[in-house]
Amino acid sequence: AAKLLRMPNHIPMTASTSPPTAAARGDAAPVFRRPTAADGVRVHDLVAACPPLDANSLYCNLLQCTHFADTSIVAERDGELVGWVSGYRRPDDARTLFVWQVAVHESARGTGLGRRMLLELLDRLADIRWLHATVTPDNDASRALFRGVARASGAPFAEQRGFERATDFGGRHASERLIVIGPIPPRPRCRPSEPRQNQRKPMTPTTTRTNAAPPGPDTFERLESGVRSYSRRFPAIFDRAQGPWLFARDGTKYLDFLTGCSSLNYGHNPPALKQALLDYIERDGITHSLDLYSDAKGRFLAELSETVLTPRGLDYVAQFPGPTGANAVEAAIKLARKVTGRRNVIAFTNGFHGVTLGALACTGNRHHRGGAGTGLDGVTRMPYDGYLGPSVDTAAVLDTMLSDPSSGVDAPAAILLETVQGEGGLNAASAGWLRAIEGIARRHGALLIVDDVQAGVGRTGTFFSFEPAGIRPDLVTLAKSLSGYGLPLALLLIDRRYDRWLPGEHNGTFRGNCHAFVTARAALETFWRDPAFEAAIEDKGRRLGDGLAAIARAARPHTVAVRGRGMMRGLALPSGEAAARVVAAAFDRGLVIETGGPHDEVVKCLAPLTVGDTELDRGLAILGEAVEIALAKRDRAAA
Repeated sequence: AAKLLRMPNHIPMTASTSPPTAAARGDAAPVFRRPTAADGVRVHDLVAACPPLDANSLYCNLLQCTHFADTSIVAERDGELVGWVSGYRRPDDARTLFVWQVAVHESARGTGLGRRMLLELLDRLADIRWLHATVTPDNDASRALFRGVARASGAPFAEQRGFERATDFGGRHASERLIVIGPIPPRPRCRPSEPRQNQRKPMTPTTTRTNAAPPGPDTFERLESGVRSYSRRFPAIFDRAQGPWLFARDGTKYLDFLTGCSSLNYGHNPPALKQALLDYIERDGITHSLDLYSDAKGRFLAELSETVLTPRGLDYVAQFPGPTGANAVEAAIKLARKVTGRRNVIAFTNGFHGVTLGALACTGNRHHRGGAGTGLDGVTRMPYDGYLGPSVDTAAVLDTMLSDPSSGVDAPAAILLETVQGEGGLNAASAGWLRAIEGIARRHGALLIVDDVQAGVGRTGTFFSFEPAGIRPDLVTLAKSLSGYGLPLALLLIDRRYDRWLPGEHNGTFRGNCHAFVTARAALETFWRDPAFEAAIEDKGRRLGDGLAAIARAARPHTVAVRGRGMMRGLALPSGEAAARVVAAAFDRGLVIETGGPHDEVVKCLAPLTVGDTELDRGLAILGEAVEIALAKRDRAAA
């Protein structure tokens, strides 16, 4: 028994669904009971008659009927053994039942007996909250069986990486996927001494599972729009998070190198920010304030000025346009047009600025632009730094076109850019190019807007991504990690000379999110008052860059390139398909990471700025393995 308890969770399991004839099924309902030693031989024969189940030995089957009898069940009909489920409690978690085998006699197949036995066993083991099993990738019958159990018990169903043929079984056994059902809602305990016919009570009109059972994947597929995207790549139901870790509801933990698309630069639930928010809520601090004066907003503005703006010599005033980065971009474009009296905006290839219509007009991605359903005008697209190759100075091209009255490019109200294009593929502009663009804006009477929604708040190493280039934008958009806690907060920083708004001329109902003001102030106090934090980001950025470079070298002869700067880096793969395989393989191994670029060919590393060296190295190791697997699959497909 001790030996069996130590066995890994990859014992073969199958449920046959071959339909019997009506005559073979019989009319008698099966009776379920706990197995005994006398059932050992009969169980062995039943399992042997259900290929491809592993019959093991008679000794193993006898142990299952004795030492594991409390977590197993047999079904009898007219004195004949027609069904068998064996399982054991996970040694590391007594509330998790691992299902070892499900066997159904050919005379009872197609009647739902396998599902009924599993539900009966769960009723008897009322303290079980999770059910685990393994299935081979092609075992659709068993998947259907367990999905039925999940639906009937009101619990979520998930399928995860289990054991690989090559790495875990030495090529001598088919790969196994892990089935996870749970958490299973509490059930009344059934007295094992009373055999039951397993006629489960139908739900009455007043019975509902809505509040009793947590939502499963079917809930989202049935009730949420098909516009969802990240959940398609990461099919887990996440329940909690801490630091660089995400925890799925089944207990699986994942390193988070997505961080809310750089909305969680300090990781999940940073303690100082969480405590500040709890204290504020506890004292009934105001939650929603429009643009009223509030203590929370005043303290944030003072901290922003003292810790960020004044040391950098930036005389900006703050506008809170609404909760998202796109809101900030819309406000910036609108203000630039108001200040200059012009309409045209210069934006760049591969730029991403949001999907509301004004911001979307400045966004280059064809997929997102295709969702507009209307014209997207008022924008002239120009090539970003390096877009036409290293020999072409695209800043000079822009200057020439704006200087030529016959170029067809109208005088711009603004030039809008990202210093590192996040969704566009981690394209990093050189400091010289950025300085040239600033000079062009000044010469041609345009306001320079830097979209720092993703690249700002330390992501590239400094608080603002444009600092190393020594430029001074007229308008700066911030959002994502500004609140530091994942709370919606966007900000437009306006050179004081260009604050030409009339009262209420541009507003938004949720421009006064006081909870976000509280955590944003706490983030500045906790992290940015100390220059050592910025130095630590620089060190981590180098470590990340070196790790990615090593992965790229190991991928040869495939062409894999490192992109980005600071803690906003990634790998450009040969194709979007290869990058998608990297993301899938990384998720199977416990790493959440996303892609970007014109063809989604760039795998983006957006680890928390506070990630530890151990976690960063672990993530890089998983990523390296995932790249190796993805490129090997690409080679096999090409062959």
